[in-house]
Amino acid sequence: MIELCFDFVSPYAYLACATAAELGVRTGRVVEPTPVLFAGMLDHLGTRGPAEVPARRAWLMKDVVRKAHHLGVTITLPPAHPFNPLMALRVSSLPLEREVRWRIISALFAAAWGRGEGIDTADGVRAALARVDIDAVPLLERALGQTAKDRVRESTAEALRRGAFGVPTYFVSDEVFFGVDSMGDLERFLRGEDPAASSDVIERWSSLPAAAQRQA
Repeated sequence: MIELCFDFVSPYAYLACATAAELGVRTGRVVEPTPVLFAGMLDHLGTRGPAEVPARRAWLMKDVVRKAHHLGVTITLPPAHPFNPLMALRVSSLPLEREVRWRIISALFAAAWGRGEGIDTADGVRAALARVDIDAVPLLERALGQTAKDRVRESTAEALRRGAFGVPTYFVSDEVFFGVDSMGDLERFLRGEDPAASSDVIERWSSLPAAAQRQA
């Protein structure tokens, strides 16, 4: 199984989820979607998101368009960015059949990053799911409960514990692959062709002393 951690606020997570089905076919693995709160990760790690660093934000805009073009995925912009993804995350975290969860996730991503619609409110979520004939009313009611809130919080904490530091993150057992452009490395890993697996550089690097320290 390949576990894919995502947050609707990330255009890179959009690209990862839009190509997840093809990844599953190529690797013969089930791709399990796991919603996490990217802002919670940033808070835990004490860092800023790419959209919060002006130079990186400017680069990111072009990078996302280039990657979307390469992957053949339509890209547009939501009404605001960053936006609050919590309602959408909680709905997509509900314990439903995997196929249904993927329909929900794909519909929400398509609304935000494919058509430029807001999904940061209950009305936005409802409209996005109505396009794929899913009644969002009972899902939204469940998403408002403490259990759904806890589920997203716990999945975020678990992803951090396993070594995630952003989205999208792919987990294959204990191996971590970050970013939509790491799919090639992931596939090579599954084929037993990962150069990091037989390199002594990794072990040496992990024990190297630090000779310089950046001032806070």
